[in-house]
Amino acid sequence: MGDPSQKTPLKNLPVFWTEADEPWQTEDANPGGPRRAGEPCTGGPAAPDGSQRAPDHGPVEGGPAVSRGYAAFADLVGLAPAAAFIRDRDGRYLWANHAYAHLYGTVPEQLVGRYIEDFDAPAEADRFRALDQQILTRGTPVRHTLRYLRQDGTTGRAVGHRFPVREESRTCVAGIYVDITDHLRATEQRQEAEENLSALRDHSGLPCALLSANGRVIEASVAAAELFHLGLTDLLGRRAHTLLAPQPGPDLEGLHRRWNSLIARRTRRVETSAVLVDTHGLQRRAELHLTTIGHSAGRARHVWAVITHQSLAHEAHPPLTAAQIRILSLLAQGSSNSDIAASLHLSRQTLDYHLSRLRHLLGAATRPALVARAYVLGILAPHVWPPRSATAAHPLSTA
Repeated sequence: MGDPSQKTPLKNLPVFWTEADEPWQTEDANPGGPRRAGEPCTGGPAAPDGSQRAPDHGPVEGGPAVSRGYAAFADLVGLAPAAAFIRDRDGRYLWANHAYAHLYGTVPEQLVGRYIEDFDAPAEADRFRALDQQILTRGTPVRHTLRYLRQDGTTGRAVGHRFPVREESRTCVAGIYVDITDHLRATEQRQEAEENLSALRDHSGLPCALLSANGRVIEASVAAAELFHLGLTDLLGRRAHTLLAPQPGPDLEGLHRRWNSLIARRTRRVETSAVLVDTHGLQRRAELHLTTIGHSAGRARHVWAVITHQSLAHEAHPPLTAAQIRILSLLAQGSSNSDIAASLHLSRQTLDYHLSRLRHLLGAATRPALVARAYVLGILAPHVWPPRSATAAHPLSTA
C-alpha cells in the first residue's frame, strides 16, 4: 500500500474497525463495542446456570444469521460497494455481501457454506488460506493489496483490510476490499497518454506550449524555447503576452477575444496568427493553433498552443498601409504596373512612390525580391491563391 494511487479509492470508504497492535475481537451484541482478547463476554442473556448465552439470531439475506441489533448494519454492508466476507478457520464462507459475490459472478447465497477451493484455483486458494492463517496467528488487522482472477480471465487488483472477528464463539477471518482494477487501468492509460504527449512535444520539432488560463507557460517544447532564444527553464513560468510583439491594434485585440472565448469554453479550438518577439527583439509572424484541454462545464484551465508556420525573423518595421499590402499581393499574382495602378485607381507616379517605399521598408531591390520578402516576413499568407494578406489587420498594416 505504498502507492498513493492505491490508497485513493479507500478515502471515502466507511471503516468499521480500528487497527491495533494487540489482538481484538468483535462480538455480535456487545454494547461496549469491540472486546479485547481475554475480556469476558457480557453481551448475551444469562443461561439457566448463570453463564452467558449466545444472543438470539435472525435470518439475514445473503449471509448467516446475525443479531437483531446488527440487522441494519448487516443490510448496509450487504449492499455496500466494497467487497466483504467472513470465513472460518477452515476456509468456509460464513457470510459475504453482494459486491464480494459479484467478483465470482454469483450471489451471496451461493457462497455461504462453501469453501475457498470451490471458487478459486488451487494456487490462489492456498495463498488465501495462508493469509487467513496469518491473520488468525497475529490477531491483528492487516492492510494489503491482492491479485485475483476475474470472470473475464484477466487479473484483478483489490486493496483493503483482513482482520480477526468472533463469530458464534469462533475466531474467524473477515475482509473488506475495494476493487481498484479499473482505477489502476485508467491511471496506467493516463500515464501512457502523458508519456506519448511528452514524446510528441519533445521530438516533433514543433514549437508548442501548455498555457494556464491566465496565460502562463506551464510546459513547453525545446523548439519553442529555441524560437524565442531562451533556455527551456527560462521559458517556463513566463507570461505569454511577454512573447508577443507589443504593438496595439486590431490584430492583438482579436487574439485576446479568441483567447477569452477559449477560456469561457464558447469554443474549443482556434486557428489564428500573431506576431512573436524573441529576446533579441526580432519579430516573426506565426500561425497559432490553440486548443483547450478537458470537457468540464466550467472555465478551461489549460490551453495547448502549437505553432505550425512562422515567418523569417526580422526587425520591427514601420506599419504598411492597406494599399501597400494590396500592391504586394498583386505583384505576387504577376500583375504589371499598369494593371496594379488601374486596379487600385492610382496614378503611375503614386504607384512608383509606393513601390520605392516598399523596396526601402522590406530591403528588396527588385519586384521578385519584394514578393519573396513579403512571404518570408509573413505579410502574405502562404499556401493560398490568389495571394492575400496573412491577416485582415496585419501588424505591419494600419488597415
